[in-house]
Parts: sequence; C-alpha cells; structure tokens
Amino acid sequence: MNNTYRKYLITSDKDKNWGFYINNLGRNVIKKDAEYPALDHPDQYLFTWKNGRILNEFHIVLITKGEGVLESKATGKLKVTDGDVFLLFPGIWHRYKPNKKTGWTERWVGFSGEIANQFLNNGFFNAQSPIISKCNKPSILHYFNTLFKLFDETPYGYQHLASGVCLQLMAELHNIKSAGNNIDHINSMVSSAKSVMYKNINTTINLKEIASDLKVSYSKFRIDFKKQTGVSPLQYYLLLKIEKSKELLLNTDKSQKEIAFELGFESDVYFNRLFKRKTGLAPGIFRNSKASIN
Repeated sequence: MNNTYRKYLITSDKDKNWGFYINNLGRNVIKKDAEYPALDHPDQYLFTWKNGRILNEFHIVLITKGEGVLESKATGKLKVTDGDVFLLFPGIWHRYKPNKKTGWTERWVGFSGEIANQFLNNGFFNAQSPIISKCNKPSILHYFNTLFKLFDETPYGYQHLASGVCLQLMAELHNIKSAGNNIDHINSMVSSAKSVMYKNINTTINLKEIASDLKVSYSKFRIDFKKQTGVSPLQYYLLLKIEKSKELLLNTDKSQKEIAFELGFESDVYFNRLFKRKTGLAPGIFRNSKASIN
C-alpha cells in the first residue's frame, strides 16, 4: 500500500441531483515529527494549525495508528487515538493534527448532498460528539478500500455506487456509536427474540421469560431490542401480529373475530382497536378498501 493516496473529484449536476456524492477521499501515513498538514492540498481543503478551517461538506476521518488531537468550535480540544473516527461538519471551524511523537495513519472521505444533510438534521450524528471510538474493524476498512478501488477503476456510474458504499459506512459507524462492543451480542439476542416471536405469532408470549432465557435482565433486553429495531419488544410483537392479520384479512374469508382468536388477542374488540391505531383503518374497512382496489 502506498503511503499517500488522494482523489479530489469534479462532481456534475447529475451527481449532485443523486442526493449524496463523494468530493474527495484518501489515506496518508504521517511519520513522527513530520509537518502536518501537507501544503499540496487544493485551496478549499488546505489549512494550518494556527488558523484551522471551515468546510462546506462532511468528512469522515479514520485513524488506524498513532494519536493526536481534534479541536472544533463545537467541542473544544479532544484527544484522538488509534481506532477513532472523527466527523467534520459543514460550517463548523476545526483543526486537527497527529502527535509529533507518534504520527498517525489516516483515511478519509468527504461527501455532500441532501441525503448527507439528513444525518445532521435528524440527529444520527452531531458536531458536539464527533468522535466514534473502536472503529478499527475489518468492516470499516473494507468500506474505505472499496471506495479507493471504485475511484481508481472509475466504472460506469461509480459516483452512485460510491454513495451507496459511503452510506453503508455511515450505517456501520452509527451502529458502533450506539452499540459499541455489544453489536454482536445485541444482534444475536434480538435475532433470537424475533425468532421466538415469529414462532409464537398465533399465541401469546412472556417477554420477561424470553429475557431470562437469553440470560439478560428484562430492562436490558428491552433497551437493546429497541436500540436495534426502534420499538420495544412488545410493540414489535404486536406489529408482527398486525401484519399477519392483514394477510388473513386479504387472503381468507375469516371474520375479524376469528382472526383475533387465531392470533391470540384477548378479544376482537382489543384487536379492532389496536389494528385501527396501528394502520389508521378498522379491519373491515382495510379489507374492503383493498378488495375494491384489486
């Protein structure tokens, strides 16, 4: 691997209209006592430690070796170390550099677009917490290497392909940010719980017993389940039943009462009320409206 790799891209209106596009990417190995940053970047990316800079795009910077410091108007000075990713946000003054005694190895990708802006506006990432630790993982390195390969080979539509890879990178970083080292455990636990729910969709289940079988407290089970799915275990289970009831309403002649009984609801009144709350329509209206469309 070469110590230095950089690509600064010319983006077309077609690229920008896609909603997410890459502006630049690269990697550097900064040796001990080396001057930083290099002075051969394009003007809009060049900065000095004294003055810092303000970008009009997002940057993801991964440090895979060494340590240093990041400082921004939103955070003040923060330590950066091996395995950290830090994010740079448009319109926010910042500066960063490796420690002279260690240097560092950096990889980065800069991107823009309306879809990118949603990450900031929707709170998935924020300028007040720009560092994500423990990112020195094969999956993260794979996304960077895939981006480098795409921009080396420039196949047809490579900008659009690269935007998808970068979105996967962002999703992986968000998972690490929210779940940390517990990702594998949470994935396994939630997958096991979902399996039990699917198998018992026609009955009722005791969620506390599921947590006990998975050897976690119910409070932790509930928190981790919601962290991955966005809803509590009970709400997820009820949504599964509602989806199954839609299938039965559309593909069978069973009455609402029969469907409620088949899916283990305590009464058809409760089923009707829950169905309307989740879908906006009473079961009978849902069945009739879909039938008329067909």
